[in-house]
Amino acid sequence: MFHYLLGRLWQSLVLLVIVSMIGFAVLNLAPGGPLSQYALTPGMTQEALNRLAEQMGLNRPLPVQYADWLWHLVQGDWGRSYRDNQPVLDVIGRHLFATLLLMGTSTLISILVGTWIGIKGAVKRYSVFDYAATVGAMVALSIPTFWFGLVAIYVFSLWLKWLPAGNMYTIGDGSFGDYAIHLIMPSLVLAFVNVAVWGRYMRTATLDVINQDFVRTARAKGLPERTVMMKHVVGNALLPMITLAGVQLPSILGGALVTETVFTWPGMGRLFLDSLGYNDYPVVMGLLMFSAMLVLAGNLIADLLVAFVDPRIRLG
Repeated sequence: MFHYLLGRLWQSLVLLVIVSMIGFAVLNLAPGGPLSQYALTPGMTQEALNRLAEQMGLNRPLPVQYADWLWHLVQGDWGRSYRDNQPVLDVIGRHLFATLLLMGTSTLISILVGTWIGIKGAVKRYSVFDYAATVGAMVALSIPTFWFGLVAIYVFSLWLKWLPAGNMYTIGDGSFGDYAIHLIMPSLVLAFVNVAVWGRYMRTATLDVINQDFVRTARAKGLPERTVMMKHVVGNALLPMITLAGVQLPSILGGALVTETVFTWPGMGRLFLDSLGYNDYPVVMGLLMFSAMLVLAGNLIADLLVAFVDPRIRLG
């Protein structure tokens, strides 16, 4: 188990370095460059821009800039925002809770609802419920997240006036109930597509286990159907779903970016778009690295859970 963990950590570290190299190169070689916002300042001359580039170390070769940035990153210095000169980690920290709250809630909804739909669809195969779940999954996977979010705002905020159209809380309130009512629409919109994915995967995994010999043996022994399903079928069907949870993390992050923009949710996704528009490269790189770390950590935890549950993986 130790060697398996060490190998996965080494792979994650190498992948993280590759992601950082590609992200750093793409950002710094993009048209405009880090100094494009400063060039718009009234009275800014080329000489002043050159002095600014020298002060910020932007006139050095790109590999030297990357090595310097990576060295400071390892030491815990992620740079400072071009917009307000605040440390990047502080800027990300102010938006981290909002994103984790939204992602955590939507992921919990996706797992619970998707697992239930998948199991029921497998047990009642080719029933009206199974066909309805299949059609619903296809529709959910076909609708863009931003369009579904806009429709939800129109129906539940403008027409029915049941829920707030955006933001994380009402200014001057900030109570638990206020947070909860603002969280309903963004979390459901973000979970919409992931419920479909979880439902289809869970249905396939459950059908695969139901046809195994040990399930037939359990039924032949006279065990109640509920016991067979909960103890023998669901437990084994959930094993590949642990891996899916780690694989789904990038899509949840991508969906959070769109959802946060539609609902003006003050999370890292909205911060990423705002920072791109301002060419705030230190914050963009910080968000890129933080997201990559989060995705790799999610996949690593999922792999470790699978290895812990299934000895064939950690001993193979």
